Amino acid sequence: MLSWEGVSEFVAVAEAQSFTAAANSLGISTAQVSRQVGALETRLGTKLFYRTTRKVTITETGQVYYNHCRQVLEGLAEAERAVTNLHQEPKGRLNMTAPVTFGETRIAPLINDFLLRYPELEINLRLTNQRLDLVAESYDLAIRLGELEDSSMMAKRLSSRRHYTCAAPEYLAAHGTPNALSELDAHNCLQGSLGYWRFQENGTTRHIRVKGNLRCNSGASLVDAAQKNLGIIQLPDYYVEADLSAGRLISVLDAYRAPDDGIWAIYPQYRHLSPKVRLLLDHLWKGLQ
Repeated sequence: MLSWEGVSEFVAVAEAQSFTAAANSLGISTAQVSRQVGALETRLGTKLFYRTTRKVTITETGQVYYNHCRQVLEGLAEAERAVTNLHQEPKGRLNMTAPVTFGETRIAPLINDFLLRYPELEINLRLTNQRLDLVAESYDLAIRLGELEDSSMMAKRLSSRRHYTCAAPEYLAAHGTPNALSELDAHNCLQGSLGYWRFQENGTTRHIRVKGNLRCNSGASLVDAAQKNLGIIQLPDYYVEADLSAGRLISVLDAYRAPDDGIWAIYPQYRHLSPKVRLLLDHLWKGLQ
């Protein structure tokens, strides 16, 4: 069975680079700190510090051990705060980021509702399509769409999104409705930033290179172009579902539609027990169903 004896003392000495300063920070005697660290070194079978009368220096092995112990102690502190605040309203600041359009249409309204429920909380929501470094830039939470890339983060699937290939009824009446992927070559395909469209055929995902006279990294602009009969577009549901429901756009090639992909919340591992993050995750999940 693992023992925690000496770990807090070891971390305190590593950070203070002094047994005396570590003892003062812990409120115990220097002799007790020395005994605990010595017992820890004996148990591990390795030296954690080089000691002289003037200086304490951590060893290479000690540095490796410290890096792991620091994470464990931060996790324990976070767990203690979570239990302490379990039945208290979340307070303080929460930094999060989300993609621009999805953030504006789906996430921001849910955040506003959350703040109405928890007015003691302050949320800094940054909408950007850049993949920010959550740890380096001190973000508690990020919303990501599609396939996840960063496996070092915790992830919770909040919902899914569906991509529609669609065009205005007038465009289809004038140019015909494509019924096979090969027929896209005969159409003006209005492209986003990727340069290809995603489909599924016979259980296999296919990336189809399309061509057209407009390329734009704004989904809203592509919707406007499609509404004006310029061509066919492929976009996620939150861009086009209102137009599809109203008949302003018509979905095509539904038999080849790719499987829905994920809408995720990702966050650093040590944040997952924070009450404000946990409550916001639950709120976002319910709101996106």
